[in-house]
Amino acid sequence: MELSSSLRKRYTEEHLSAREAQRMAEFIAWGPVVFQASRIMLKSGILDLLRDHDDGMTINEIASQTGLSEYAVKVLMEASLSIGTVLINTTDNHYLLSKTGWFLINDPATRANIDFNHDVCYEGYFKLEESLKNGKPEGLKHFGDWPTIYEALSSLPSEVQNSWFGFDHFYSDSSFDAALPIVFSLNPVNILDIGGNTGRWALKCIAYNKDVNVTIADLPQQIAMMKDNVSSAEGSDRIHGYGTDLLSPVASLPSSTSWDAIWMSQFLDCFSNDEVEGILKKAAALMHKETRLYIMESIWNRQRYEPAAMCLTLTSLYFTTMANGNSKMFNWEDLHSCIEEAGLCVERIYDNIGQCHSIIQCIIKN
Repeated sequence: MELSSSLRKRYTEEHLSAREAQRMAEFIAWGPVVFQASRIMLKSGILDLLRDHDDGMTINEIASQTGLSEYAVKVLMEASLSIGTVLINTTDNHYLLSKTGWFLINDPATRANIDFNHDVCYEGYFKLEESLKNGKPEGLKHFGDWPTIYEALSSLPSEVQNSWFGFDHFYSDSSFDAALPIVFSLNPVNILDIGGNTGRWALKCIAYNKDVNVTIADLPQQIAMMKDNVSSAEGSDRIHGYGTDLLSPVASLPSSTSWDAIWMSQFLDCFSNDEVEGILKKAAALMHKETRLYIMESIWNRQRYEPAAMCLTLTSLYFTTMANGNSKMFNWEDLHSCIEEAGLCVERIYDNIGQCHSIIQCIIKN
């Protein structure tokens, strides 16, 4: 496997001392309570209080301002010392915010990940082992009886929907502005957005260019949500919907238009490699020699920084347990193979787009 230069050393060599490795092993063993205690430190406002008091705060002061009992504050603060989100001045027993605590408060990716893991995934992860054995998202049964989470989205509880879309939109929104000049460099008039979800990319496109038309192909229930989401936007008459289930043997994509660009954002990672090849072949069948296919994905072994790679490889287990049971975040070798098998060629790759994306620009083979 080819790793980016920033990942190679960390993933191919031991970098922890024996004592550090032992601590990491215990951190893993206590991972569920580490997560929940840290989430509550955020939700209760304790970390915000410490950020706003440079000299720190005592247990009594924190209890007074949060409404929590001294017992509750004490167990949280002592656990957080071990976790590493707070520090203590032993001279006056004032607790202080650590660098890790600061990132919990201020890093928007971390906040989106916490909400997503708590509201969408946490209870479902109890079924991870079953999901791995069965190849099905067994954790999704926590919410109801659906084959995948995509059919379930419009029916999930509102707080779960908010965290799911917050997670999805955070990663896509951080990339859309950088992606627009790439896609519009060849002046497309008709764009097919496959897996367009709630229409956020389409809205960006019609605002960026007053002549472009965007057709979104997605599940029928997603098309209904999309239409509600875009209806009040200026230029929404240039956004069109096409309901289809691309996993159905008889599924089709709209072929009545000559497509200048085909766009797939955070879409192909929702499918197995065999399914990805099938979807790309359907897209390739719509392309002419001037059409460009743009695949925007977070590819874990093309990341500049290890925290991003970690987030992506762990997100794969969300797909295993909650989403569909058979897909994952791509490594480059797998995605490239799917592209080649579908009769496409990679014309150019744009890395470091937004938070962690790459855009793969493809053409049909001669």
